[in-house]
Amino acid sequence: MAPTHGNGFQVPSPLIPNLPKDIALNSGFAMPVIGLGLFRVHGEDVRDLLFHAIKVGYRHFDCAAKYKNEVEVGEAFVEAFRLGLVCRDQLFITTKVWNSDHGHVIEACKDSLKKLQLDYLDLYLVHFPVPTKHTGVGAMASVIDKDGVLDIDTTVSLESTWRSMEKLVSMGLVRSIGISNYSLLLTRDCLAYSKIKPAVNQIELHPYFQRESLVKFCQKHNICVTAHTPLGGSTANTEMFGSVSCLDDSTLKGLAKKYRKTVAQITLRWGIQRNTVTIPKTSKPERLEENFQVFDFELEEEDMKLIRNLDRNYRTNQPVKFWGVNIYE
Repeated sequence: MAPTHGNGFQVPSPLIPNLPKDIALNSGFAMPVIGLGLFRVHGEDVRDLLFHAIKVGYRHFDCAAKYKNEVEVGEAFVEAFRLGLVCRDQLFITTKVWNSDHGHVIEACKDSLKKLQLDYLDLYLVHFPVPTKHTGVGAMASVIDKDGVLDIDTTVSLESTWRSMEKLVSMGLVRSIGISNYSLLLTRDCLAYSKIKPAVNQIELHPYFQRESLVKFCQKHNICVTAHTPLGGSTANTEMFGSVSCLDDSTLKGLAKKYRKTVAQITLRWGIQRNTVTIPKTSKPERLEENFQVFDFELEEEDMKLIRNLDRNYRTNQPVKFWGVNIYE
């Protein structure tokens, strides 16, 4: 039984800090289980944040053309390599093709590589399973039609998008390819038509939105699940969508007290113990360090069950607010 601290809460027994820090992908490459999401980071903040992350120990960086900061991110990587902070082959770098470039995947990937100043990507994802009207390679506009609804392109199939993704692998531009925001059935379809199976499905996951069926389906078919929004969106999604974060949950706060960790650390550790990769986003140095300190403890099974009971099927990232159509219906 775990010892009891003087103020009444239990302290878990010491654990050997031999916890896995990587997940093997079906492509043969390894992906760090903690990464840094670079959404809503711009200007000088990019360099400072990326440098600090590298010094803390981050080796996995999640980018996207839609974030409109690939140029700044690329400049930061180049300087980090020049200064000897890290070597390119020590990093796992992801970016994503945007909706409007589904019919121009190869050109879009080359555009991202040019901006990032890289010769190859470790992972390239289809950002959303939603081809939209093309607005120019790298333009990343989400065109809204006269009815205020996203202008979805019905002439581009997800299968044709995937065929182009597969070509990127044979061209040596991308090591692994994957999908993002795909449902269980769309993931099944991708498995059916793919020659190169998706290595990753990046989806919203947190204690209030656990998606057990989709996670288990992906893992059964050797697709690594990456959790975006692993802390329930926190401030960003509250501002953008008016959603509620799980970080204020009383059960998670109780577990944070028990393990002498923060709620964010408990939440990230839970995700890792589900065998998922997590990519929390932060622009604060202290949070950056905190989010990486999840390898010196392990949640007990009874506490994993407690968190499992928090599921509300509550999605915090709701693009319908901007697109005028619920793509998840």
